[in-house]
Amino acid sequence: MRLHYFPETDSLYIDLAERPSTDSHEVVDGVVLDYDAQGRLVGIDIDEASTRVELGRLILTNLPGTIETAAA
Repeated sequence: MRLHYFPETDSLYIDLAERPSTDSHEVVDGVVLDYDAQGRLVGIDIDEASTRVELGRLILTNLPGTIETAAA
């Protein structure tokens, strides 16, 4: 899973899987869910992210696997 923030558009993309999306559905204004060919959720796109989610802090609890950070 990867979180990508794009400050120039104030959008946050949560990439849930490394599979391409083939279908998208806007569930509320400015929030789009992306699905793969089998109908599995692969990503979440959030417009105006700074007004919808807390971008200043990320807390990860009890996640299995490796936690990595990447420079902007």
